[in-house]
Amino acid sequence: MNEATIGLIGMILGVAAGLSGALIVTRQRAKTARGGAEVILANARREAETIRKEADLQSKEEALRRREAIDSEAEEVRRGFRDQEKRFEKRADLLDQKLDLINKKERDFENVQRYLAEQQEELTRRNLEVKQTLTDQRDVLHRVSQLGPDEARALLLKRLDTEMRHEVGGLILKHEQMLRETCQQKAREVLATAIQRYAASHTAETTVSTVDIPSDDMKGRIIGREGRNIRAFEKATGVDVIVDDTPGIVIVTGFDNIRREIAKLSLEKLIMDGRIHPTRIEEIVKETQEEMEQHIRQLGQAAAQEANVPALHERLLDLLGRLKFRTSYSQNVLQHSLEVAYLTGLMAEEIGLDGALGRRCGLLHDIGKAADHEMEGGHPVIGAELTKRYGERPEVVHAALGHHDDLRPETPYTVLVAAADAVSASRPGARRETLDKYVRRLEDLEALACGFPGVEQAYAIQAGREIRVIADSQQLGDEAAAKLCRDIAKAVQQQLTYPGEVKVTVLRETRSVEFAR
Repeated sequence: MNEATIGLIGMILGVAAGLSGALIVTRQRAKTARGGAEVILANARREAETIRKEADLQSKEEALRRREAIDSEAEEVRRGFRDQEKRFEKRADLLDQKLDLINKKERDFENVQRYLAEQQEELTRRNLEVKQTLTDQRDVLHRVSQLGPDEARALLLKRLDTEMRHEVGGLILKHEQMLRETCQQKAREVLATAIQRYAASHTAETTVSTVDIPSDDMKGRIIGREGRNIRAFEKATGVDVIVDDTPGIVIVTGFDNIRREIAKLSLEKLIMDGRIHPTRIEEIVKETQEEMEQHIRQLGQAAAQEANVPALHERLLDLLGRLKFRTSYSQNVLQHSLEVAYLTGLMAEEIGLDGALGRRCGLLHDIGKAADHEMEGGHPVIGAELTKRYGERPEVVHAALGHHDDLRPETPYTVLVAAADAVSASRPGARRETLDKYVRRLEDLEALACGFPGVEQAYAIQAGREIRVIADSQQLGDEAAAKLCRDIAKAVQQQLTYPGEVKVTVLRETRSVEFAR
C-alpha cells in the first residue's frame, strides 16, 4: 500500500474516533443535563412542598387567630351577660327589700287601723254607759233631792266634764308616748341600716409630702448656687422645701394641698429630668399646673360618677375635684362628701324620699370648702351661693346652708345631710384629732373613776358615753354605792370635757360561796 492509502485510512480512522468521542461527550452531557434537571425538579418539588406547608401553617395560624378573636368576643359577650345578670340580681334584691318594707308598713297600718277601731268601739260603749248613768242619776236626783230638771242637768254635766277631761288627757298622753317611742325606734332603725349598708375606710391626710431622691448629691443641685434653685422653686409653687440631713428624701410642706401636690410632682419631674435651673423650674411648674387642672376635673367627674349624681355643672365638678386636696381635721373632704352622699341617699330611701336627690345634697354639702379661700364667709354660706349660682335645686342649696344646724331646717334632706355628716365625722378613725381625743377621753374617764375609794375596776363603753364602775362590796354598802355614783358623775361633769352626756353606772355585787363535802 502506498502512503496515500495509509493516509486515507488514518484520516478515516481519525474521523471515526472523533465522531465516537463526540458521541460519547454528547451522551455524557445529556446524562449530566438529565441529572441536573432531576435535581432542579427535586428542588422545585421540595420548595413547592415547603411553600405548601407554609401556606397551610399560615392558614392554620390565621384560623387560630380568628378563633381566638371569636372566643374573645364571645367571652366579652358572656362577661357582659354576667354583669347584666349581677345587676338584675342586685335590682331584684332591692325590689325584694322595698317589697318587704311596703309589706311591713301595710301590716303596721292594719294594726293601727285595728287599734283605732277597737278604741272607737270602746268610746261608743262608754258613751252608751255614760248616757245610761246620766239617766239613772237624773231619776235618782229627782226622787231624792227634788231638784229641777235644769239644776240636775247642770250638776251632771259638770261632773261628766270633769271625768271625761281626766280620761281624754290620759289617752292623749298615752298616744303621745307611743308615737314618740315609735318615731325614736324608726329613726334608730334608719340610721343603723344606713351605717351597716355603707362602711368606708378612713385615712388621715397630712400637710407634709416627701420626695425620694436617688442620692444625697441631688440635694445640692436642688438648692443650687447660693440657693437660687430652691428660691425659684418656692416662689413658683408657693410652698416650703426642707432639705435636711434625712437621707434619701426632700420634704415639701404647705397648707394648700393643691400647691403641695403640684410642688411634689414638679420636683419629681425635675429630679428625673436632671436639668435643675430657674428657667426649667418655671417651665416644669407651669406644665404641672396645667396637668393638675385636668386631673382635678377628672377627679370631680369620677366622684360624681361614683356617687351616681349626674348633670353637674363643670364649675361644680372642678370644685369637687379640689376637695380631694382639702382636709378637715385630717379627714379628706372629698371622701367625706362621698360618704355623706351614700348615707343620705340610703336614709332617704329608707323613709320613702328621693334617694337620688339625697345623694346630690350629700355630695355638694361641703362644696363651699373648695372656695372658702376665694370668697368671704363660712363654707355653708359659700356652698349655698355656689349651688344656687350653678342651677341646683332649692333642697340642695338649703342642705349646703343648713347642715350645721345654723338655721331651722325647711326640708327633710337638710336633716338627713346633717345626720350623715355627723355620722361620717364622729366615727372613731374618721378624723385623726377626734381619734386622739377619743382615746384620751376614755383613759381620763377610767382613771377618774378608779381614783375614788372602794372602786375595783372602771370600764368606759359606748365610745365614752357610759362608764361602768365595779365597786368593792366589802368596803361599800348600797347607800355608799349610790353616793359613789353621784360623786363620780359630779367629778366627770366638773373635770372632763366631753360631747353630749356620760352615763355613770355603779355595780355592787355580793357573792357567798360555800362547798358541800
